[in-house]
Amino acid sequence: MKCPYCGELDNKVIDSRLGKDGNVIRRRRECIPCGRRFTTYEQVEDIPVMIIKKDGRREIFSRDKVRSGIQRACEKRHISMDVIEEILDDLERDIREIDQKEVPSRVIGEKVMTRLHELDDVAYVRFASVYREFKDVGDFVSELRKLRRKDATEKGIESKDD
Repeated sequence: MKCPYCGELDNKVIDSRLGKDGNVIRRRRECIPCGRRFTTYEQVEDIPVMIIKKDGRREIFSRDKVRSGIQRACEKRHISMDVIEEILDDLERDIREIDQKEVPSRVIGEKVMTRLHELDDVAYVRFASVYREFKDVGDFVSELRKLRRKDATEKGIESKDD
């Protein structure tokens, strides 16, 4: 690390501390030639993940955009912001674990729908209606029938829709 005062590269670390959020390391350094001290910060380089949209366009993953969609689906439901943030944290972690620079938008949509289905059927159907681009009431009815069959199967009950 080059000294900001004299430009020399010879220095030593005299103190290291984690930043408040744990994602940054703060280092106090002392320049050997001039004896002056300075602070540097070290953090992991964040490589943006590109999302491949249905029409082939690519855009940078936006946590805010996904949050907005989930919030709209959860409007007037008993789902706290903490739960929504937890969904987003899990989603981001899953995307990073895929270890790809580009991820299809359907992967994100399916992961969100899976979580919403576990939490609240109304929020799930709302999100699915936008994500799957429902065209009419028939699409809603079809999705609701699937939902009822799946719930009945999970509970070991024969569905009336079959």
